[in-house]
Amino acid sequence: MPAVPTAADMTPAPRPQGGTGYRSALQLLASLFFMWGFITVINGTLLPHLRSVFELSYFQAALIESVWFIAYFFASIPSAKLIERIGYQRSLVTGLLIMAAGALGMTLAASIPSYGVTLAMLFVIASGITLLQVAANPYVAVVGPPETASSRLNLVQAMNSAGTMLAPLFGAYLILGRSKGGTAGNDVVLTPAERLADAHSVVLPYLLVAGVLVVLAVVIARFPLPAMGQATSRVAKEERRNHSLWRHRNLVFGIPAIFIYLIAEIGVGNLFVNFISRPDIGNMTTEAAGRYLTLLWGGMMVGRFVGSALMQRVRAETVLAAFSIGAFVVMTITVFAHGPVAMWSLILVGLFHSIMFPTIFTLGIRGLGPLTEEGSGLLIMAIAGGALVAVQGKLADAYGLQTSFLLTAACELYVLFYALWGAKPVVTGGEPVTPERTTDVFS
Repeated sequence: MPAVPTAADMTPAPRPQGGTGYRSALQLLASLFFMWGFITVINGTLLPHLRSVFELSYFQAALIESVWFIAYFFASIPSAKLIERIGYQRSLVTGLLIMAAGALGMTLAASIPSYGVTLAMLFVIASGITLLQVAANPYVAVVGPPETASSRLNLVQAMNSAGTMLAPLFGAYLILGRSKGGTAGNDVVLTPAERLADAHSVVLPYLLVAGVLVVLAVVIARFPLPAMGQATSRVAKEERRNHSLWRHRNLVFGIPAIFIYLIAEIGVGNLFVNFISRPDIGNMTTEAAGRYLTLLWGGMMVGRFVGSALMQRVRAETVLAAFSIGAFVVMTITVFAHGPVAMWSLILVGLFHSIMFPTIFTLGIRGLGPLTEEGSGLLIMAIAGGALVAVQGKLADAYGLQTSFLLTAACELYVLFYALWGAKPVVTGGEPVTPERTTDVFS
């Protein structure tokens, strides 16, 4: 019978002497969270831009994002294998360089311009982000005490949200603001020459992104990151046979929770600009709507700071349940209301989505002990759920964009189920894992 993880299995990695190096490491890792959040959300402004350039349907535009998240499915396991071979720090550097190569490839796609090359380069960038996710999320969760993992990861993920908040401003100014399709009304038909000029507007933003990624890779390569410790190291084959990921209920139900939540988050982010720019909702240009996207992701940043503080006093499962109920309510309003009410209710869902990913992730790996590395890889693979945003695009084409958000509301209900029952860290045939709470997130 598989052994129940012991307290020794959950021993956090040793803190560097003085504590300053530990905090500096978290601050540096926060910059990684910022960058992949920034790049991911650029797609939110890139999609309506490409829809105009290539004259795409909602389904074809959503397929761009689907390719992005399919990368998580295919790159997660190879990423875990790479981390095992070269270590966490070198994997972080490699991930940043892969992202930089993809960003440079986007300038090539814009110069041609080519829809196919665009899809390929987005896949490359997403593969680099996958490697960062597989390495950085468990690092932040395990490098401190397990009882404050959710609070700690929410705090660092707030920097991810800062990136997602600033990206729409960057994209609206340097992509939509410099293009004919971004500044014209929804009913304007672009000439071939105007579409070519709009495609070229992507070159400068991605050159800037590539440069920042290379600089960050150099900094990470030279920084003395603390070791992960023995808590998450792979065990020998003989000992490994005594452990099974699939006997941990919190992981088994956490994998679909991540998958389903990503359908909700990415669906909202990708269709947001198209939705609030509609005459019966916000009645604005896509450039103006791109600026409102900042409020959606800004709500996620605020929510993660608030959630991190709440989880110092309230169980993570309880906070997650409350936020999932709030998300369901505002998405229901979005579907059935009109005008500013529908627009602001969709903006508000960012606040309630804020804690979902980091909280589900840390609840999912809780109690895994030496299986944390493998469990983390599976949870990151589940980010591929964002690829199913193409399903919402299909629903939008068939039944209307507003009605398609019923899919988002349904996703919030599964997160509620996970918070109330699926997240309980019970090992089949063993005792529940119930770590005590402490009040120091950086202990």
